[in-house]
Amino acid sequence: MSMNLLLPEEGEAVIWRGPMVSGAIRQFFSDVQWGELDYLIVDLPPGTSDAPLTVMQALPVDGVVLVTTPQALAAMVVTKAVKLVKQLGGDILGIVENMAYVRLPDGSTIEVFGPSQGLKLVIASNAPLIAKIPIDPEIAKLADAGLIESYESPESEELIVNFLERAPEKHPQVPVA
Repeated sequence: MSMNLLLPEEGEAVIWRGPMVSGAIRQFFSDVQWGELDYLIVDLPPGTSDAPLTVMQALPVDGVVLVTTPQALAAMVVTKAVKLVKQLGGDILGIVENMAYVRLPDGSTIEVFGPSQGLKLVIASNAPLIAKIPIDPEIAKLADAGLIESYESPESEELIVNFLERAPEKHPQVPVA
């Protein structure tokens, strides 16, 4: 479910303050007929804004996967999210580092956004680094075509395996921030 699906035109901006965002999140959770789910994953904007706070306080969250990029600034923002989750009594299942590197044709890699900050976040969160996802043009191509779920790579398989090892089975609803 996406707010974009409810807009009259795809390019329109949703200009809402915190209470309206919080209300929409609650309504998506309660009013959408999700059917039988293994997991409900809520993709949230980075940081500690109203959206992550609402999800942590108003929805039955069983665990959180935090997503970062290698830059120190991103790690700082995610460290704040770690503190938010911990203050609200949440369980951090793991850290995912997105855009961690680019694989070159010769098989070597280059860290376009600098060296990984994943270890700092592992220490801050006391949760494992469950995947390092490379920059891959195929991801953009499939996402633009609405087919992102068909993306396959060794890194995405590692993410799935590591997520399933850590995800709770009882009430599987895991936001990704």
